[in-house]
Amino acid sequence: MFRIPLLVALALSVAFGVGIVSTVSALKATVGFGAIALGPWVAFPDAQTKNTDPYAKAHRARAGKLLYGGAEGLPFTAATDSTGQKLSSGCSYDIVGVTPPARFWTLYATGANDQPMMVDPALPGASNAWTVLRQPDSSFVIHVSAVAQPDNWLAIRDIGAFKLVLTLLDTPTAGSSGLIDLTMPKIVKTGCPDA
Repeated sequence: MFRIPLLVALALSVAFGVGIVSTVSALKATVGFGAIALGPWVAFPDAQTKNTDPYAKAHRARAGKLLYGGAEGLPFTAATDSTGQKLSSGCSYDIVGVTPPARFWTLYATGANDQPMMVDPALPGASNAWTVLRQPDSSFVIHVSAVAQPDNWLAIRDIGAFKLVLTLLDTPTAGSSGLIDLTMPKIVKTGCPDA
């Protein structure tokens, strides 16, 4: 007598459970389609536009982030160094080169969960176009390490895997279809004291 309703309830709960788990995993796997990779740096220029795909809209809603407009800015994320190895906070890295043309840019580290890495407020947890020390040719070197470094230093905590986020603000890059021709800074591993 209760066998049929019990089987129906079981089937519905399995169907809803599998559907929810697959949706959440799809949202964690991608920000959407149309990714542009420049070395280790990846950006999704269409994620900010009204023509974005449904996955990017759902990802944005789930993360609760307010994204920049198409011409306002473009965030690039790097989870690996220039050789393709995952970034580890137990190692030190140098970010070397120049950024594409932009009125302003910011650089900070996040944990694997994409939340900004919280470091001691007395330490430099972020860098930007106004505070970075440059070479005579306008290039720069930013040391990313949990240990204090001279010159440009981006402090991180030893939490395992992390990501770097370089946001170009007020840049023609955001609306450009010629992103493939742009040069992004390289991420070079300089050592792992624990290894």
